[in-house]
Amino acid sequence: MEKISSFQVDHTKFGVGMYISRIDDDIITYDIRMVKPNGGKYISSPSLHTIEHLFATYARSSCFGDRVVYVGPMGCRTGFYLLTRDSLPAEKAIRLVRDAFRFISEFDGIVPGSSIEECGNYLEHDVESARKDVLPLLGKLENYTSEMLNYSYHIKKR
Repeated sequence: MEKISSFQVDHTKFGVGMYISRIDDDIITYDIRMVKPNGGKYISSPSLHTIEHLFATYARSSCFGDRVVYVGPMGCRTGFYLLTRDSLPAEKAIRLVRDAFRFISEFDGIVPGSSIEECGNYLEHDVESARKDVLPLLGKLENYTSEMLNYSYHIKKR
């Protein structure tokens, strides 16, 4: 079998940040890394689940919602994938993630879609951990530019 593109990125060479993982026709896949790959700290399943609900709800409800294709967690529990249509410029994708993570960091309420009727694992949520777990990336995104979305930008800076 052919090695998929996400397995061709050297995960020892980058850390917390937002990257363009791939572009397929009009779909851009963003790699939203919340913790350093293989760094020993991973996002707990309840926190990841809560962030997923809040991130997806925020992104799809934003003014960019019609250009959001998918928001979902990485199985390795280091972050998320965000897929957008290319009609959403990179600077606005950064803004969307930054604003969504700020929303999550301040969230206090009932997690959207967290009832037994709406969710397949409705008991596994952790708002407090979710609020804390978004902070490292949120801080990093404050001065992020579209140039920084390239993995190689960060490798050269080391």
